[in-house]
Amino acid sequence: MRRYPPIADHGLIGDLQTAALVSAEGVVDWFCAPRFDSPSIFAALLDHDRGGHFSITAAGTDTTVRQLYLPDTAALVTRFMTPDGVGEVIDFMPVDHPETATDRHRMVRAMRVVRGTVTFDLECRPRFDYGRCDHRLHLADGAARFACPRAWAFLQPVGPVELVRDEEDVRATVTLRQGQLAGVVLTVCAAHGDAPRPPTEGSLRAEFDGVRRFWHGWIRQCRYRGRWQQAVNRSAITLKLLTYAPSGAPVAAATMGLPEQVGGERNWDYRYTWIRDASLSVNALVDLGFTEEADAFRRWLGARLRAGGTVTGEPLQIMYRVDGDPELPEEILDHLAGYRGSAPVRLGNGAADQLQLDIYGEAVRALSRSRDVAQLAGYDGWQVFAGLLDWLADHWDRPDEGIWETRGGRKDFTYSRLMCWSAFDRGIRAAAELARPADLESWTAARDAIMRQVMERGWSERRQAFVQHYGGEVLDASLLLMPEVGFVAPKEPRWLSTLDAMDGELVSDSLVYRYDPGASPDGLRGSEGTFSLCSFLYVGALARSGRLAPARYAFDKMLTYANHVGLFAEEIGPTGEQLGNFPQAFTHLSLITAAMALDEELDGSGA
Repeated sequence: MRRYPPIADHGLIGDLQTAALVSAEGVVDWFCAPRFDSPSIFAALLDHDRGGHFSITAAGTDTTVRQLYLPDTAALVTRFMTPDGVGEVIDFMPVDHPETATDRHRMVRAMRVVRGTVTFDLECRPRFDYGRCDHRLHLADGAARFACPRAWAFLQPVGPVELVRDEEDVRATVTLRQGQLAGVVLTVCAAHGDAPRPPTEGSLRAEFDGVRRFWHGWIRQCRYRGRWQQAVNRSAITLKLLTYAPSGAPVAAATMGLPEQVGGERNWDYRYTWIRDASLSVNALVDLGFTEEADAFRRWLGARLRAGGTVTGEPLQIMYRVDGDPELPEEILDHLAGYRGSAPVRLGNGAADQLQLDIYGEAVRALSRSRDVAQLAGYDGWQVFAGLLDWLADHWDRPDEGIWETRGGRKDFTYSRLMCWSAFDRGIRAAAELARPADLESWTAARDAIMRQVMERGWSERRQAFVQHYGGEVLDASLLLMPEVGFVAPKEPRWLSTLDAMDGELVSDSLVYRYDPGASPDGLRGSEGTFSLCSFLYVGALARSGRLAPARYAFDKMLTYANHVGLFAEEIGPTGEQLGNFPQAFTHLSLITAAMALDEELDGSGA
């Protein structure tokens, strides 16, 4: 077991309320329960010695390991090829009633041998509450119970698995021959929970069949039939895995604390629901045909608007917990060493109280798809929607922190103005289409004022490009969305020259930086890699501008940076390594939109 495997050397499993990372060596080194944003049970990825882990590996050193997903599912298979045989560990979390919130979650780890004989080594070393809560082990009837004041976990074996005490943890050695099956089921629950019913080989097989049917049934709804179906399907499944089904709220990533620069301080907690990320995620899912997920998020978003109570006093704040709680105080977990020394490890997110005006554009975009406002929310919902735009008409012209959550002070960010323009543009269209009452005069005046302002103050004659903020000369890849939202035509001269400027400054071998922190200080030390969201936005912008050959080449090159099971983190480092929290919803939604844009343009060109 490596102390800190590469961030990308993991697959993701989950049950639509929480998720776990399984390394390419068969080690669960990240798992929180009962929700994505709950305290960790295994967190070796943030501290090998204190974080806790759950490993099942092949004994011996002369072993080749490969990992893959069972096609179009979230069941992960880790294959161990040894001199004496080939064994597999199949990891999954049963998806029973995902819309009903529960404090009890199960992880199934099945071992089988497909050739010869293989010996597996098992270790289960939980460390509750980010390693802050000591537990006691109780071994009885062959099963283990790990108990701490705030949570319990049960480890129950199936087949010839004999758990042995190792202080307050357990280990086991299991030898299986071809055709044999064994396994363990880890159940986590609130303190003083009852022991689950003992699993059997039959129940393991039935649960595996159930999880396979669930994911096959879900992905069958996908209407994408383009050139990159495997990558798009995997991205869609990943977005689904990152959605908290009881509320419909997607999280930005499954993890916290993974660095944007190894050894640096850019280590954030991403296990929350960003209005921006979530809105764009559900738009991508709608485009693929997954309307139930979009409707669930829109209900969650509407509830946030009706509830108010933000920490900022605005109608919306930039992020919430998955249940809509606006309180996300940031604290330092200084007892954790951090991934390869990347400290501090932050719990919570202090950016929750930032002002980021672009979120209103993304929210309106999510709420105004087709006739959804009328069908899903009715007249009362329209009143809330219209009230938001009435408020925005009086409050859009303010400096803010911007999309990238910089901590270097507020500025007049061009992207924030762009998305406010988009909010009014879509609101005006929705009012006309649905024949609903609206202050169209005020909305239209605001929309037109924003366009004039951006064209005059967000455009640099010297750079011949739209720039990050008024009065500056810095380029910003977030503006790659300008043609996507309809602010400029994709072949308009100003836009093409902006694209050329970005290509010369922000693009490195088709990989795109968000901006240059040296030219636009963001209040943080260190640097970062290229931002994978922006790299896929770049593909879409190239395709829409008619530059199909470089767009396709850039997209295919980006796919080579995916990990061994098709997942992406937030960023890509100088030597191709993945950086940041993992897997990142932003990256996967932009992969989907880039693939669809590229397919559409290629089909239209006859290529």
